Amino acid sequence: MNEYMHELKIPKARIAVLIGKNGTTKKELEEYTKTKIEVDSKEGTVTLTGKDAVKLYLIRELVLAIGRGFSPDIAKLLLKQDYVMDILSLNEFSDKKKQLERVRGRVIGKKGKSREIMESLTETYISVYGKTVSIIGLAENVTMARNAVEMLLEGATHSGVYRKLEKYRRKLKQQRMTEF
Repeated sequence: MNEYMHELKIPKARIAVLIGKNGTTKKELEEYTKTKIEVDSKEGTVTLTGKDAVKLYLIRELVLAIGRGFSPDIAKLLLKQDYVMDILSLNEFSDKKKQLERVRGRVIGKKGKSREIMESLTETYISVYGKTVSIIGLAENVTMARNAVEMLLEGATHSGVYRKLEKYRRKLKQQRMTEF
């Protein structure tokens, strides 16, 4: 059977989170996905190897999620069926460092309030890390959260975005009711 390998870089500041206390997170991920995780903490390089291409893809997504600022517990949601991660680059919405801070601030909100409201209305997890906004959740919800984040980044008012999300949530609840 073939051995597959994948190499990716994550921010050095996130390496400790990937490894976990006494290596527990790394060990747990290796056991669950039957892969080998090698970490070069000086370079921020993570090398993944395994015999199962699907599990290798899953662990790659998980490591990427941790690198984008999610906790290992939230990243593990990607192991569930129908859960996906979407990453938006903030570079598309700002070209200067000052602008980058402003657009990040629009997504996060005062004391994280904006991000919290979007997370609860879309039933997703949102991480603003570096020059990216990452979203984890069920595919349909991630799409809605991405649309909301893009609306904010393009200058829409927070209240307008929340109204749209509330309308989406009501529609989703109605759909769930008719499915039973």
